[in-house]
Amino acid sequence: MRFKHLSLLPLLLALLPQAPAQTAAQPAPQKTEPVAQSSALSSALFYQLLLGELNARNEEPASAFSLMLDAAHQTKDPALFNRAVQIALQARSGPSALMAAQAWAKAEPQSREANRFVLQVLLGLNRTAEALEPLKRDIALTPKTTQQEAIWHVASLFERVSDRPLAAQTVQKALASYLGNMELGPTAWATIGRMWHSADQASTALKAAASGLRMNAKAEHPALLALTLMSANTPSAEELVQKHLPHARPEFRISYVKVLISAQRDADASAQLALLQKNHPDYADSWLISGALKLQMNQPQQAQGQFQHYLDLTEPSASPSAVEVNARGRTQAFFALAQIAQQSKDYKQADDWLLRIATPEDTTRAEIRRAQLVAEQGQLDAALGMLQNLPTRSAEEQQLKQAAQVQLLKDGKQFERARALLQTQLNHNPTDPDLIYELAMVQEKLGQLDDMERLLRQLIEARPNDPHAYNALGYSLADRGLRLPEAIALITRALELTPNDPFILDSLAWAEFRSGNADKALQQLQTAFKAKPDAEIAAHLGEVLWHLNRQAEARDIWREGIKLNPANETLLQTVQRLKAVL
Repeated sequence: MRFKHLSLLPLLLALLPQAPAQTAAQPAPQKTEPVAQSSALSSALFYQLLLGELNARNEEPASAFSLMLDAAHQTKDPALFNRAVQIALQARSGPSALMAAQAWAKAEPQSREANRFVLQVLLGLNRTAEALEPLKRDIALTPKTTQQEAIWHVASLFERVSDRPLAAQTVQKALASYLGNMELGPTAWATIGRMWHSADQASTALKAAASGLRMNAKAEHPALLALTLMSANTPSAEELVQKHLPHARPEFRISYVKVLISAQRDADASAQLALLQKNHPDYADSWLISGALKLQMNQPQQAQGQFQHYLDLTEPSASPSAVEVNARGRTQAFFALAQIAQQSKDYKQADDWLLRIATPEDTTRAEIRRAQLVAEQGQLDAALGMLQNLPTRSAEEQQLKQAAQVQLLKDGKQFERARALLQTQLNHNPTDPDLIYELAMVQEKLGQLDDMERLLRQLIEARPNDPHAYNALGYSLADRGLRLPEAIALITRALELTPNDPFILDSLAWAEFRSGNADKALQQLQTAFKAKPDAEIAAHLGEVLWHLNRQAEARDIWREGIKLNPANETLLQTVQRLKAVL
């Protein structure tokens, strides 16, 4: 392989003695006593460096390294030590790189750069225990103004170390002298906690976060550690997060909101967003996230107001005190507002929002959504024409375009045409898993169950850790009352691959109900619907309640499902089949 050549020619020229400039018009200088000129670079040393560089260029790293390190020892020049280290690293010789870095650090004991090379090479060689003293020196050599951030980023230096408990012990020893420092102590505790968390010692990490916050509840680093532990479901971590909240920056509170949303605690997340909006009304991200949350909670009018306020705050012509424009955030708001307008059948307004999307990476998605609006108004062929004429700039955009065409045909119940299009696409990409899955789902709609099962089993064999094929096959069997034990086994496997997925749990509950286990199915469906209010889950939950002679509760759930999606086919067919009056 060709080594990257870092030329030392500028350095060599700088070290050579410089002759005074002369022109032809100048008289010859008179003879004077010669003045000795000092040079940092003798001709012999110059030749040695040149030879070292030539060896490096000709892929003879051992000779190049030896020559360069010898020159560095002679001159004590940091650039030559650095070059020797680089030659060793490029040759993937860790021991040689360590030798050069240690020689450099010995020659320049106050050089943080030299010491940092020693530290990084030791960690690269997995000699973690030996990194203790270099780590101490690295922090000590860091300017006081940046010491806190340097301590916080220590954990990133140890990311690739294999022995995580040893790494945590090493860092704890290195930071021991800072733990009583009121300024640096909270961060030191937080960094130690991060190391123990990476070593799967959550309780020790939690104690470290608590120690940091006891020193200073305003300190953000131990609070960030507590937030990470909260995301990992560590008991009592949220109590530490809440101790910091009265002093938290808006960015920290937004991170807390995201953790709450991930935990499906939408009401708590909404409360935190409301508090943030009250105390920091110009913090734009709170309005964007609140709008997305309201939309997820099926509160479109409130969501619309939140998104509109976000756009007002990030308008390029806003006052100088307004936040900087976030192009990606504005794009998300436009998409969401288009969705709200589409749901209320205001297609012109939806189209207007989509036309405002200008970020290059999102224009294709916007045009696809515009085509969907046209199809929803009964102009399927016109919508397909829009997609066919849509230019694409990448393979990913081409896939989006093809998937959108198939989806339009499926939405329009043109399953024969969808199958033909998918088969054409598969001719070009016969192993594409997404195309195979889509074709299987279309075959199911056409009643071609054998073909559907063949395709899904082909996917399971090719991608045994993908839950979707297991779930689709299991649900299809259960919905028809076929091979129910096998259906339950397939869906259970899907749930093992994606624990707590509400849609897969809905499939499992439906299979249990079809197997005569109504009480078990009810419990599973209630859990799924609480986690993800969805019209199809509502259809199944309502039917199980109806079967258990709890008709009033069934009607309430169905009404809630209709609010979520008035056009859901499964829900409407369920209500009609059971002759329920809502």
